Amino acid sequence: MIEQAKTAVASSDRTGAPSPGEAKRAQVLSGAREVFMARGFAAASMGEIARAAGVSKGTLYVYFDGKTALFQALISEQKRNTAERLATFDPADHDVEAVLRDFARRLIAALTAPEHVALIRMVIGAAEAFPDISRSFFVNGAAYGARRLAAYLAAQAEEGVLALDDPEDAAWRFLGMCNMPALTAVVLGGERPDEAEISRRADGAVKTFMAASRSA
Repeated sequence: MIEQAKTAVASSDRTGAPSPGEAKRAQVLSGAREVFMARGFAAASMGEIARAAGVSKGTLYVYFDGKTALFQALISEQKRNTAERLATFDPADHDVEAVLRDFARRLIAALTAPEHVALIRMVIGAAEAFPDISRSFFVNGAAYGARRLAAYLAAQAEEGVLALDDPEDAAWRFLGMCNMPALTAVVLGGERPDEAEISRRADGAVKTFMAASRSA
């Protein structure tokens, strides 16, 4: 039955609309997301996931051979939506301060959004049992954002706009200022910063970064 589901998921009509198999798989993942984010991997059950998805347990097993496979599929899908994948930069834009300020504000807002905080908690909770999954999440999230930012900073250093010995290290330092303490506080149960606080934190990170990195 699993092979039949894979065949159904692989097919779609000529208009590009999801096939029935794809739609059902997405429905299952939606239910899994709801349960895993609310209860974590260990406490979630296939029965709960089936109820949340509005399908039978038998249908779950058509698409996934167990809770682990379902969790792996969900993280694979979710890692494409991490906050750090906001990182898109134009190397020809030399107004570094404005670029970083806009990026930092969007990043902090996304990092502290309830759905992203729930995702981080879910991955952290399962990291010991699934180190490969959590590593993949890191590579495709935070590390992805750092690479993109480092490339932009390197381009600005080459043009003499910034003075940087190590653009990758500079990128991680900037991301760290955006992450701390806002994300850590929210993940541990603190309140999400409001728009004014997000702007204040973003502006502070940019000011500190530019003071250390601006070309003379």
